[in-house]
Amino acid sequence: MDAQKRPRGRPKSLFKESSAGTMQSLDRALGVLTTVARLERVVLSDLAREVDVPTATTHRILVTLQNRGFVAFDEDRQEWMIGIEAYRTGASFLRRNSVLEIGRPFLRRLMQDSGETANLAVPDGAEVVFVGQVETPNPIRAFFPPGARTPMYASGIGKAILAAMSAPAMDKALSAASAERFTDHTRVPGDTLQVDLTQTRTRGWSHDSEERYEGMSCIGAAIFNDRAEPCAGISVSGPTVRFKADRAPELGEMVKAAAQEITQLSGGRLPEHSDA
Repeated sequence: MDAQKRPRGRPKSLFKESSAGTMQSLDRALGVLTTVARLERVVLSDLAREVDVPTATTHRILVTLQNRGFVAFDEDRQEWMIGIEAYRTGASFLRRNSVLEIGRPFLRRLMQDSGETANLAVPDGAEVVFVGQVETPNPIRAFFPPGARTPMYASGIGKAILAAMSAPAMDKALSAASAERFTDHTRVPGDTLQVDLTQTRTRGWSHDSEERYEGMSCIGAAIFNDRAEPCAGISVSGPTVRFKADRAPELGEMVKAAAQEITQLSGGRLPEHSDA
């Protein structure tokens, strides 16, 4: 009797991977789904225009996704929004990522010790995506909803991750960035950003001083995987008046220590140049 073969992740094909292409209908459906997630609530006509797909086709895609629970429809407002199944799918990612699971209690402790909102984010191309947060009870505070994105170069966590990358990886991330200037303090990719990243690499924590939002600042540090590569980051954020130069080093060391603990507990490895 033949031994049972192990199931494959994808079917064996006579065609090369590069010639297989993509399924256009699936690609369109995923584009619609991710756009609904980004816009949060959207009417059909606006969505069709956003994804550049005919209205009738967009509607068929939405109905299919609705039948599977990935989107929902508000009859009163005639708007489409993300459904519960999309949440379950995202929650599966959160459960499998040990950094996110291990990081949760550190977020709370960091918020309590600093008095500021604590954040956890992961890199995605030239951006970071916020996946966890514990808000400070202070009435004036920063807030990044789960799933919010921001360019790496204009983010405390993003700059910490960039500074910890290899030179080729950093160049690739920065070349994919739009180089948009959000405030007068934004350091777009170039000489001033490189100087800032060098300082970040040396001290082990970054300082975003009103580079994404006027009046708001953030201090972040990178979390590393088992290959000593940055895989996530943790930060504290809040009004700039509470992130002045005399307090920044204290917050920086606090965030750096939390990042190192999460790295070690998740099986990661600090780069050789980092402090133990």
